[in-house]
Amino acid sequence: MALSIPNPINDSQQREVKSFFYSQYFSDGLRYTAGILFPSLAFLQFGLLDVGFTLSLGALCMSVIDSPGPVIHKRNAMGLGNVCLFLVSLITGFARLNIIALGVEITLFSFLFSLLIVYGNRAASVGTAALLAMVFMMGKDTHPNEVLQVSLTLLAGGVWYMLFSLLFFRIRPYRAAQQTLGESIGDIAKFLRIKADFYDVNTDIDENYRKLVAQQVHVSIHQDAVREILFKSRITVKESTNASRILVLTFVDLVDMFEQVMATHYDYGHIRENFKDTGVLAAVNKIIYKMADEVDNVAFMVLSNLRNKRVLDLSKDLEHIKQLIDEARTKNNSASTLVLKKILINIRALNQKIHNIYDYYNSSSSKLLFENKGKIEYSKFVTHQDYAAHIFSDNLSMNSSAFKHALRVSLVCFVGFVIAKFIAPSHHSYWILLTIIVILKPGFSLSKERNYHRLIGTIVGGLIGVLILALVNNNNVLFGLMVVLMIGTYSFTRLNYIVSVIFMTPFVLIMLKFIGIGGYNIVQERILDTIIGSSVAFIASYFVFPSWEFEQIKENLRDVIHANANYLAKIGYSIAGNNIDVTEYKLARKDVFVQSANLSAAFQRMTSEPKSKQIKIKDVHKFVVLNHILSSYTATIAASIMGKPARRARPEAIRSVKKSIALLNDASKKLFGPVAEFKIEKQLTDEPSGEITMPSADDNLLKEQLDFINKISNDVIKITDSILQ
Repeated sequence: MALSIPNPINDSQQREVKSFFYSQYFSDGLRYTAGILFPSLAFLQFGLLDVGFTLSLGALCMSVIDSPGPVIHKRNAMGLGNVCLFLVSLITGFARLNIIALGVEITLFSFLFSLLIVYGNRAASVGTAALLAMVFMMGKDTHPNEVLQVSLTLLAGGVWYMLFSLLFFRIRPYRAAQQTLGESIGDIAKFLRIKADFYDVNTDIDENYRKLVAQQVHVSIHQDAVREILFKSRITVKESTNASRILVLTFVDLVDMFEQVMATHYDYGHIRENFKDTGVLAAVNKIIYKMADEVDNVAFMVLSNLRNKRVLDLSKDLEHIKQLIDEARTKNNSASTLVLKKILINIRALNQKIHNIYDYYNSSSSKLLFENKGKIEYSKFVTHQDYAAHIFSDNLSMNSSAFKHALRVSLVCFVGFVIAKFIAPSHHSYWILLTIIVILKPGFSLSKERNYHRLIGTIVGGLIGVLILALVNNNNVLFGLMVVLMIGTYSFTRLNYIVSVIFMTPFVLIMLKFIGIGGYNIVQERILDTIIGSSVAFIASYFVFPSWEFEQIKENLRDVIHANANYLAKIGYSIAGNNIDVTEYKLARKDVFVQSANLSAAFQRMTSEPKSKQIKIKDVHKFVVLNHILSSYTATIAASIMGKPARRARPEAIRSVKKSIALLNDASKKLFGPVAEFKIEKQLTDEPSGEITMPSADDNLLKEQLDFINKISNDVIKITDSILQ
């Protein structure tokens, strides 16, 4: 009898597919589809498809606002969105009777609602929903005496979707947090694998840094989403239930785990040169990959809400690495193996973090959860959006990128309206405006990416739609396909936009067939309108008040330098013998992670811009890599001292910290940024009088690490000067 040997690749692929169906993306797709489709299906039973379709359009507008986040934020935003939905549809219903009034309204509303981005992404989505209502109302052939009725019907659809969505989260209050947390854990696993590749002597170090900083952006975005949904929700912070505590404790350990991953950072070129023939690096690479698999298991466990036990026991691998290090010490007398021992310590700590999370999900007693509940003020870890009126008025200036974006959207929408009415008129010419509104983003690179995805997705989706309509004649089968395509559209909107558009186009074509608007000319019309809208949006993003990353990146440089200086200051106070408040330390650490991700994201966007606009891009790339090395080395030191009784380091170590902070502060000043304070007693940096004790191995390693940080700080100020030239 043949034995069945499991294929780890197939297992991984199967788990990835299952994770998608457990994910927030698929859950959102189901919710959006059900909330939007239900009114049409319900009213179809009474022969009122037109009313049901209008209700579904209102629900569609509200679904734009229903993005991940605390339920209270969703409720407030959708409440305001419904008010805007009604007022905009009412005004548009009458304005469309006069082409001049409609042109003025499009220009004015496009500007006002686009400028809501100054209040954050949630407010921006309210503006997008209002603009969608405007476009949909333009496309409806309504008589003046029907405008109020149609506007109220759109409002009813929006209110229906809001109640449906809030009920969805009321029934499963923890599910959204679980899904966001699970996806965040999966990002850590990917980051961990990239870190493991540094110990593979065949991996290009520079290219691996590119992958690392790109993945760090994903980690930061998801961690911010988890902070929002956990620490701004009453159920997870204030309620003393096991479920809420598990979520919070898992996330706290997750961030600590990420620091531990950052802490496994050393001079990889130097390590490879000294230890490439010892077998240690290959063993480290292998065990980190195994840990990444375990982290993926944790992510799947959280997503699927299952209580799985740990699959791998890494104790033998850890012992094997220890033996290899001992052997390397005897073979390489000239090279100290202390750095390898530190790597082993970090890997053990990471292994313990993974154990802790498994314990939370498998402990039969709640005692562990309550014992591990630290006194951390979680509200400090989330940003609080200011909705003061002066923020809107303060941005009415050409110095504001948000103002330039709103002005660009306004002018381009007006041009799109003129084209739709006078140059390329058609029954669905409002699709041109719809394309422009969806594509135009504040930055050139984001608009360019969205433009490409929309254009290719529409063409490919249009061909698929033609094939479906040509081959399938059974309405029941067509309806089933439409539902599947609709779920795919909304499931991939945030995950992969081009896939979302590929699903969207045949779904729209099938839907139009059901409401009596069929024929291949519709496919041609949609593709043509998309091409026109995409072309106008692309040209505008380049020539109409363009926003280039180099104009904004100095702000990113300033913020990340200050964050690193502040983080290093916390470490400096600790090695000077002071006990640092855990909350203060974790806030400084979070700031470094967030600002580093912001800088990396800005650099990635910069690489998508025209070559002529990629000013000093090589220097910016060097800065991004230096910043990662700096924060990683600081995290390495932090991982070895935080959580332990404060012990005063030798004076030369404290002097080195002070010098590094001074250098970083100088770089921040050059960018007109703030400085980090580091005030300690002078005697702590003076050499002790009398008998001088020999430094221990730990003292030597700390001094070596701090000296390297000092070197990186010097490089930071040099590259800052180069960027500013």
